[in-house]
Amino acid sequence: MFPMSFSCLELNQMDISPNRLIPRNYQQFLALMFAVSEVNEDILLFPNITLGFHIYGHFQRERFIFLNSLSMLSSRGQVVPGYKCDLSYTLLSIIEYLFLQLGVGFEFSPGERRVYPSFFQINPREFIQYVGLVQLLLHFQWNWVGLVSSEDESGEHFISTLIPMLKEKEICLAFTESLKLDDIQTTMRKFLLNFITWSKTEVFILYGGFTVSTSIVGRLKYIQFFHGVLHLRDHSGDVSEFSHFLLSLDPLNPQGDVFLPLWWELVFGCKIHKSGKIPPKVEKQCTGKENVQKLPNYTFETRMTGESYNIYNAIYAVAHALHSIYGSRARLTMMKPGKMISKVQSWQVITFAFSQKIGMGKESMQQIIPFARCGMQRCQAGERRSVPEGKQVCCYQCDACPEGTISNQTDAAHCKPCPEDQYPNKDKDQCIAKKIHFLAFQDTLGYTLAFLALFLSVITFAVLMIFYKHHDTPIVKANNRDLTYILLVSLLLCFLCSFLFIGQPGKLICLFQQSAFAILFSLAISSVLAKTIMVVLAFMATKPGNKTRKLLGKSLTNSIVLVCPLVQALLCFSWLGTSPPFPNFDFHSLFGEIILECKEGSAVMFYGVLSYLGLLALVSFTVAFLARKLPDSFNEAKFITFSMLVFCSVWISFLPTYLSTKGKSMVAVEIFSILASGAALLACIFSPKCYIILLRPDLNCRENMIRNKNF
Repeated sequence: MFPMSFSCLELNQMDISPNRLIPRNYQQFLALMFAVSEVNEDILLFPNITLGFHIYGHFQRERFIFLNSLSMLSSRGQVVPGYKCDLSYTLLSIIEYLFLQLGVGFEFSPGERRVYPSFFQINPREFIQYVGLVQLLLHFQWNWVGLVSSEDESGEHFISTLIPMLKEKEICLAFTESLKLDDIQTTMRKFLLNFITWSKTEVFILYGGFTVSTSIVGRLKYIQFFHGVLHLRDHSGDVSEFSHFLLSLDPLNPQGDVFLPLWWELVFGCKIHKSGKIPPKVEKQCTGKENVQKLPNYTFETRMTGESYNIYNAIYAVAHALHSIYGSRARLTMMKPGKMISKVQSWQVITFAFSQKIGMGKESMQQIIPFARCGMQRCQAGERRSVPEGKQVCCYQCDACPEGTISNQTDAAHCKPCPEDQYPNKDKDQCIAKKIHFLAFQDTLGYTLAFLALFLSVITFAVLMIFYKHHDTPIVKANNRDLTYILLVSLLLCFLCSFLFIGQPGKLICLFQQSAFAILFSLAISSVLAKTIMVVLAFMATKPGNKTRKLLGKSLTNSIVLVCPLVQALLCFSWLGTSPPFPNFDFHSLFGEIILECKEGSAVMFYGVLSYLGLLALVSFTVAFLARKLPDSFNEAKFITFSMLVFCSVWISFLPTYLSTKGKSMVAVEIFSILASGAALLACIFSPKCYIILLRPDLNCRENMIRNKNF
């Protein structure tokens, strides 16, 4: 069943008017004729059978189409398929296709399909067209559309099915309206009243197909309401012989087709002269030579449309089913009254699925895509959507992405954070790889500290060589040569251990840098402590009857120099054995950079090592401070006092500075503290002696020392 625009009568009873004919739908009738003609010419398919057809219709009233179908099953005067035995012919099949676009075809629900297992529709499922419609809106990024449908069961089904699909894809409706197609005057009045509101919507969906177009849109041809149309249509195959069939049409010899002359007159604007009548001179006469292929597509398409192609396939489906029935060994018998037919099941069903890209015609189309959105602009990359309270999800505003997040697409619902090793660029539309941050030799601060460490190492080595060269002089002997050498070597190694803190940290470097610094500085402070104790003991030994003279040997100094660093070494080994330092990546302290640092592993052990070093320094400072007023010949204590004062000041200021800095600055603070404290010891203790050895050798003699009591 497909509707033709005529009343519910047989063709020989009709008073047909051309003005009531829809030209586009006539192709469906021609496809039916063409398919039946092809089937009858196929001798392999139908060797001794001729297929025919019987047509009914009603003008734009689909419900009468179904009344015709029911009358065929109940009326004595109509052809009944397999039920009326008093007629000489039987209708084999009813072909159903409703021409309204966007799926106004009958469609079963899953439950109804089980009730009617042998019913098959030839038009595509309506739901597939809904999916295509939603994909079309998403493709053009339209999220603010209007919806107009017919006020009937199919229109209600369309709205109730489509609206949830639109909401799922965050497509909002500017308005929803249903129009009564059987009351054109009321519909037009309603349409015009809403015209101002509807005209503000760039895109709206019109459901109802050709019926709506002819009833409503056709009456608005003087109102510039539409500026372009996208039409969803069924898939169509290429049937080349159909074009030749159309060229063979002759309105002067229609061969029983009463539609052909009417259609010809309507599309070509002429009149066909009837035999026995004198044609009016004012009317253009049809010659029958008019070219169908020159008709515009909106009037008639020479290529088989999707609707016609479905009918064409339906004819062949019926033909092949009939061929299979007659080719089987089934025997025809009369059925007893009241006997139920055996359960009919789906038989030899072939399903086809198409997954093809669609094309889009460009006739009279402006190359401008409408801006169908609730907001005035799309959110650009680097922004996110934010829906104000009380607004639809489509009516959003655009907010910049928060710090540390990006959006790299338009109309992003959320901003996503960058990976830990990346950070957002200035526009917050892409992530950039972070730079590895550490104190490198190539950095200005890095090579400055490295040069300073190397310079102090050279100075220390030079002082060591001076003392070694003049090891037999009184000033070197008076200051305990062994402790002096131990102190200079430990200071040299302290300066050199600064290089462990410069460059990219590795596992071994992190493992030994803090331990080496702590043990070497403990050795240096132990040497200073031993020298100070020896000064005090030497002064006390000058008093009569004092037993401290027995302690002036090397055993005491060796014990101090050995035991104090050994305690520090045990602390360091415990640290390395329990929770050793390790290379660590800090992704969050500095923006745009990854700090590669040596993590302490155990903060308690780290500060325990520093505390022990501070204890040694405090004891050395206290002893030196108490011995600063001893006689001039033993006055090395005052230089030690000043050096330890500088040493303690450096490391006391180190702690808050170290804790308040990050990255290479924190490492630079520790290196500077090592160099500054070591330089204080080197300068304060050895500068006066080097001055006498190099510049005043006359003072470097035993007689002068006894006479002046300077050392």
